[in-house]
Amino acid sequence: MKRIAAALAFCLLPFALPAIAQDTYPSRSITMIVPFAPGGSTDAIGRIVSEGLRQVLGQTVVVENRAGAGGSIGTAAIADAPPDGYTIGIGTASTLAINPATYKNLTFDVHEDVVPIGGIADVPNIMSVNKSVPAADIAALVELCRANPGMLSYASAGNGSVSHLLGEQFRLATGSDIVHVPYRGAGPALTEVVGGQVEILFDNLPTSLPFVLDGRLRPLAVSGASRVPALPEVPTFAEAGLEDMNWMAFFGLVAPKGTPEPIIRKLGDALGQALALPAIRERLVAQQAIVTASPPEAFKAQIEQNLDLMRRAAAAANIHLE
Repeated sequence: MKRIAAALAFCLLPFALPAIAQDTYPSRSITMIVPFAPGGSTDAIGRIVSEGLRQVLGQTVVVENRAGAGGSIGTAAIADAPPDGYTIGIGTASTLAINPATYKNLTFDVHEDVVPIGGIADVPNIMSVNKSVPAADIAALVELCRANPGMLSYASAGNGSVSHLLGEQFRLATGSDIVHVPYRGAGPALTEVVGGQVEILFDNLPTSLPFVLDGRLRPLAVSGASRVPALPEVPTFAEAGLEDMNWMAFFGLVAPKGTPEPIIRKLGDALGQALALPAIRERLVAQQAIVTASPPEAFKAQIEQNLDLMRRAAAAANIHLE
C-alpha cells in the first residue's frame, strides 16, 4: 500500500510543483531587464514599475539595462533567461512588434520565446519640427517638403525604431521626399533637431514634451484616441488626416517561455496592484503614460495587433534590417 501511495505521489509531483512555486515565490530579488539605455521612456517606466512591484511583492526588483540593436539584445536576454520568475523584462512596441517586422535575423521569436505578464501603459508619439522651420501644421510642412524635395530631413532614434517607422509612414502617406537620419537613441536625435541640424523629429511624447513646452520644438501632431491634455491645441494624427500613424507606443512585462503559469499569474496580479498604487500611477501619468494595467491575454492581443500593423508598415516602406 505504501508503495502504491509513493508511486501516486511521484506521478502527481509535476502538478504539485507549480503550486509550491506559487506559494513560495518570490523568495529573493527579481531582475527586470530593460532593453534600452538609461534615460529614455522605457527606462523611466521600468524603474517606476520596479518600485511598485517591490512594494507589492516584498522583494527587491533590480533594473538591468541591456541596450543595443533597437532593444533586441535585451529581449534576447529575457528569452534566454531561466524560466523561474526571477528574470522578467519590459516589452515594448519596438521589441515586440517593430523588430520582428523589420529585422531578418532575430535570435528570438516573440510568439515562442517570451510570454506576456501584462500591459503597463500606452504612450503617445509626437511629430515636431525645429522652431525655425516655417510650418505651423502638417499641411504646411507637406507643402514645404514638396517644394524642396530631398532638402529636409527627419531624425529617428535608430533604424527600426518607433520614430523610424513613423517617419517612413509619413513619407509614404504624404509623398514627402525627406531624408532619414538615424541616431543612436532618442536623446541624440532630439539634440540635433533642437540644435537645427535636422528639421523634423518623430519621438515618444515624454522625451520631447519639455522642449515643446519651452518653445524649442514646434509640435505638429500627436497619436492617440484624443488630444494630449498637456498639448490641447495639437491635433492627433487622425485629425490631421494620417489615421495609420495614430498608433501609440506600448509597454508591458514579459517573461521567458516556460515560466510556470502560477508565477505568471502572480506577477500579473502584482503588476495590477502596483499600477493601482496612487504614487506609482501618478509617476506614470507624469511620464504622459496612459495606464492600461491589462491582463496577459489582453496584452498578448495588443502585441499581435501591433505586430500585424508594423509588418504592413515595414513592407510598404521596404524596411529590412540585418
